[in-house]
Amino acid sequence: MLNLPIVIVGAGPAGLIAAQQLATKGFKVHIYEQNKAAARKFLVAGHGGFNLTHSEDVDTFIQNYNKIEIQRIVKYFDNKDTVKWLHKLGIPTFIGSSGKIFPAKGIKPIQVLQAILTKLTDVGVRIHYGYRLVDFDEGSATFIYQGKLTQILYQKLILALGGGSWSRTGSDAKWVDLLRAKGIQINTLQSANSGVNTKDEFSALAGQVLKNIQLKFAGHKKTGEIVFTSYGIEGAPVYYLNRFLRQGSFPTPLFLDLKPTYTVSSIEKELQNKGNVASILKDKLKLSQTAIQLLKFLDRETYISPPKLAFALKDFPIEVTSFRPIDEVISTAGGVSFADLSNSLALIKYPDVFCIGEMLDWEAPTGGYLLQACFSSGVWVADHIK
Repeated sequence: MLNLPIVIVGAGPAGLIAAQQLATKGFKVHIYEQNKAAARKFLVAGHGGFNLTHSEDVDTFIQNYNKIEIQRIVKYFDNKDTVKWLHKLGIPTFIGSSGKIFPAKGIKPIQVLQAILTKLTDVGVRIHYGYRLVDFDEGSATFIYQGKLTQILYQKLILALGGGSWSRTGSDAKWVDLLRAKGIQINTLQSANSGVNTKDEFSALAGQVLKNIQLKFAGHKKTGEIVFTSYGIEGAPVYYLNRFLRQGSFPTPLFLDLKPTYTVSSIEKELQNKGNVASILKDKLKLSQTAIQLLKFLDRETYISPPKLAFALKDFPIEVTSFRPIDEVISTAGGVSFADLSNSLALIKYPDVFCIGEMLDWEAPTGGYLLQACFSSGVWVADHIK
């Protein structure tokens, strides 16, 4: 038994950091990855702004996660721990103006990945590419490799199989049927960090950005910027509100506050000045051209009435009809239920099989929180294997 390796399936962030931690403790570790290269989703995500974690105080940080189980895991290996780990790999970081933590300027995603892979080589981890998991039992995992079934014996098996978005990167959620067939509870995967389809047609504004706005829904709110698309809107405030939107049903309204630092009465006072409404909006209220164009969607009666227009600036309604398709969103909600996992993230029905990363049932907004939970869950499991 001691001569058998710990087998990790999936060479994404969670699997890679788990492998390093285990190999450093002296375990023989083999990673099996279905793609021809490691961490494809990690690299693709990095092209959109490569924030690795966030600099918030940890107690604030963990509130961005929707499940107490993942909050506990992130607190165990937190954002500061991630920064220390990266620095030991030779990846210096800096804190951006929004509090997000990035690699030092000039360091590309592929360089971060290469630093991780170099470390894995140094500690003796072997990575096998082109292996797709099709089954496992209490002592072995079965893969398809070059068209043939291959059985690999393991000491422990760690599944780091990803979520269900961006299937072109290998994150295709084909593991869902496999685990369900074994009686494991999988909460349905759903779009997360998703743009939303809207009833109104905003294609005339497609590509334009509204900055320093606040988006509100059912008592929840998030300040930031949104971008208009051919189908509706997207952006960090939209992603943040996804989990709350999911608790209800569509269609449902979001409310856009175009002047978060103003009150309705202060806006109304400005609008009561003499002059062209568009000029007041631009010169007195300092609205962007995009915001002014958006207000043209209002009926004329509202647009020319200072009280009604002031209210609309603080609560511009945007009716949402649905999320975007799961394959194009940033991440997925749902996954392996914590009810079917032990405290160590081992499957209760298979005590030597662990689950980590995005395949677990949790969600968080963008901004470093997604990667952090993947890193944290990998370390958590590695530290619980003795």
